[in-house]
Amino acid sequence: MTHNKHGKEIKTPIIPPKEHIFLEGPKSRGYELLFAWRVFRQFIRGFRALHFLGPSITVFGSARFKEDHPYYQQARAFGERIAKLGLATMTGGGPGIMEAANRGAYEAGAVSVALNISLPHEQAPNPYITPALSFQFHYFALRKMHFAMRAKILIAFPGGFGTLDELFEILTLVQTRKVSATPVLLYGSDYWEKLINFEWMLESGTISKQDLDCFRYVDSPEEAWQEVKKLLPC
Repeated sequence: MTHNKHGKEIKTPIIPPKEHIFLEGPKSRGYELLFAWRVFRQFIRGFRALHFLGPSITVFGSARFKEDHPYYQQARAFGERIAKLGLATMTGGGPGIMEAANRGAYEAGAVSVALNISLPHEQAPNPYITPALSFQFHYFALRKMHFAMRAKILIAFPGGFGTLDELFEILTLVQTRKVSATPVLLYGSDYWEKLINFEWMLESGTISKQDLDCFRYVDSPEEAWQEVKKLLPC
């Protein structure tokens, strides 16, 4: 937050991201070529930066939960357990659940990775990230691709639009076998069952019975850890 010399708050205008022009219709060939180059450059930078990163567990979840929230505390405990398996913890690098999982891994001495995203409100990386493994992406699509490519297991804690965006993209990739068929872990069955009625989707014919195998519910750090060990025998 910015203040002037008298201590009065200064409201900083939000500058819309460049992507807002995508809805304005076709662009010139020159613009499209330049855009493709920008995407390719970030694509290659991501591969170079993460090339030597070993297997990881990706943790999704809300950025709004504070340190005293039960989900924050449980995500922190889960991050500690990931460290026991010798795997890296990867998150979106922001506050809330992301911070909690990074914090648990960091405090346990394990690798803690952040794939942050440039947003109009300038989401800043949390302080529990391995310094050399904090990366800033401009394009959501590239960021989500790296999440999917490098994660042995994905676990989604309760979250909002961003979490749902990431979750359903990964579920679609698992359903279509574009990534490993390892089920996504949904942490907090009470939250997810109220939010998404998968049984109703099945009854309505929009998904098939085998699609229910794309995910599993877990309700504690211990239960999540046991599921991880079953899916990744050590």
